[in-house]
Amino acid sequence: MLAFWKTAAEGTSISDDRDGVERLVARDPEALILAHRGDELVGTVIAGFDGWRCHLYRLAVRPDRRRQGVGSALLAAAEERFVRLGGRRGDAMVLQRNETAHLAWRAAGYAPEERWRRWVKRLAE
Repeated sequence: MLAFWKTAAEGTSISDDRDGVERLVARDPEALILAHRGDELVGTVIAGFDGWRCHLYRLAVRPDRRRQGVGSALLAAAEERFVRLGGRRGDAMVLQRNETAHLAWRAAGYAPEERWRRWVKRLAE
């Protein structure tokens, strides 16, 4: 998974390590949605729901598999999960500099919400 994200996703996160992925899967295994073509991993999305909000992370598609509907299928699966759990609105963390991702998110019906800014604090080093 981590090697896949290095080639298919832009940017990294403090949780992009084995422990982070293992904690995610242990806590909510259905949150990690994978797309395969045969035995090959071609896409991922994390569809996290905390009971209040629906968060989308790590939408990533292998570069040579883009524009083939993989990302759309992943987002559809994530949105179906959210609706099933009672979610009302999905939000995604998208790097400001990732113009390619902006196009994909807009095509899926998402738009930036300019009145909010994400505030972060690292809890451990």
